[in-house]
Amino acid sequence: MSVHIANDAHFAKTVLMPGDPLRAKFIADNFLVDAKEVTNIRGIHGYTGKTKEGKEISVMASGMGCPSIGIYSYELFSFYGVENIIRIGTAGSFQKNVRVGDVVIGLSASSNSGYGEQLMVKDVKMSPCCDFSLALKAYENAKNMNLKVHVGPIYSSDCFYNVDDSINEKMRNIGMLAVEMEAYALYINAWLLHKKALCICTISDSLSGSNEVELTSEERQTKLNDMFKLALSLAD
Repeated sequence: MSVHIANDAHFAKTVLMPGDPLRAKFIADNFLVDAKEVTNIRGIHGYTGKTKEGKEISVMASGMGCPSIGIYSYELFSFYGVENIIRIGTAGSFQKNVRVGDVVIGLSASSNSGYGEQLMVKDVKMSPCCDFSLALKAYENAKNMNLKVHVGPIYSSDCFYNVDDSINEKMRNIGMLAVEMEAYALYINAWLLHKKALCICTISDSLSGSNEVELTSEERQTKLNDMFKLALSLAD
């Protein structure tokens, strides 16, 4: 089994994965019914409960970056009967029309990570993408919730502090919507294991050259709550 997740942990078919362990706890405490902690190895909190509509769902932190979510998503898919993993987090916008507070659904994930090299096929560049059924449902539910939502390609960076900020302009010019750090490895694992994955992010800051101000603590909580509700609506 796993050395990173409690072996007797029970997970629902659908798991929400924020990066922050305390954010996972916040979701369990405030959005789930009858939530029980099922794992807490290395301080990575995981909970299983029900949505307010009575559908079983789990939430567990992924940690930061492709290697971390790569480990946890692989083990959840492989050893715990999980079928769907939905990453929920924040992202920086590359596009001026993708504004702070908007929601981005990542159709595909490019990266400077080496995580995908395990799937190397001679002369083929892998372009991991989400599960279409999850993306479509998320988009339709977001519109019904009156959320400002964008759907398209995102970039998973291995560098949070990048000394070469010219990459922002390059990504903007080719139409990349936003940057985060985990979707690429999650999508690779879903491909590899024939499972379903999706990344939904709230834009917390702009890298587009606009003068938008980052979300305040209060605004961040409100906007993230909207994203949490959207992700919870995807429970089977």
